[in-house]
Amino acid sequence: MEEEFSMKPVYAINGFLESGKTEFITFTLSQPYFQIRGTTLLLLCEEGEKEYDPALLRRSKTVIELIEKEEDFNPNTLVELEKKYKPERIIIEYNGMWNYKNMKLPWHWKIEQQITIIDGSTFPVYYTNMKSLVAEMIRKSEMIIFNRCDTVRDQLNSYKRNVKAVNASADVIFEDANGEIDEIFEEDLPYDLSADPIVLDNHGYGIFYLDAMDHLERYVGKKLEFVAMVAKPKGIPANYFVPGRMAMTCCAEDMAFLGYVCEFPGAGSLREREWVKVTATVAKEYWKDYNGEGPVLHAVSVEKTKAPKDEIISFS
Repeated sequence: MEEEFSMKPVYAINGFLESGKTEFITFTLSQPYFQIRGTTLLLLCEEGEKEYDPALLRRSKTVIELIEKEEDFNPNTLVELEKKYKPERIIIEYNGMWNYKNMKLPWHWKIEQQITIIDGSTFPVYYTNMKSLVAEMIRKSEMIIFNRCDTVRDQLNSYKRNVKAVNASADVIFEDANGEIDEIFEEDLPYDLSADPIVLDNHGYGIFYLDAMDHLERYVGKKLEFVAMVAKPKGIPANYFVPGRMAMTCCAEDMAFLGYVCEFPGAGSLREREWVKVTATVAKEYWKDYNGEGPVLHAVSVEKTKAPKDEIISFS
């Protein structure tokens, strides 16, 4: 007789050893909103120094299973654990040294939320030496929490750029010993917001693209000047195009085109992939591809130019 399974919500918590995953899950289990019906199955994929309080586990109806070997983290093993405990939900404290893209779940286990926990004091070491592992952790995470940021506050702007380059839609949170940090990074921008126009070089264009997602108010009404490649996506109106740059967000195999839509009466004369020097003002307007309001450029001038020496920008 074929087994019948109901869909199981899964909450995946990523991070390297001692990054703070256990503290985060402990905090979650202790919240009133988590005192819900049914059993929670907590899968530990490594043993850290912090242990879970047995009283909290009883109170939150949570059972723990340790899976120490990556080859044992497979659909067959997970289904057997589901049969054993019949959980209503599953939390996975995933091993940061296991490549997240290789994680295989039973077909009826659905990721409801993925959160990555990062120790801010050690992030540069991991990002420099294990960049591909870091990228796979954060690529589909809805929330990325940098904790222990007390001694690295001057680096948080760089941390955010690195993360947003891989996952532009993630919520990025910084915390120190006193809690969440209100991030104000305008003074760290590599260009002068009071300039007219604001001239963006290779590095500056990448920073503008990412910063405008979160702080569009800094740019509305400002005039920008930059060199870009022309893109004309299918279905775009005749008097619009997308000037942008190809960017290496993690490695050579991980490229993305970064650009915002631009209104220009002469857009019809532009060819796909040709290089132009754009001078444009920034507005906050509705655009269907943004699913709401976002940055829309209005060209003051668009001049054909030669490709820059470095056609691809990097966030490294």
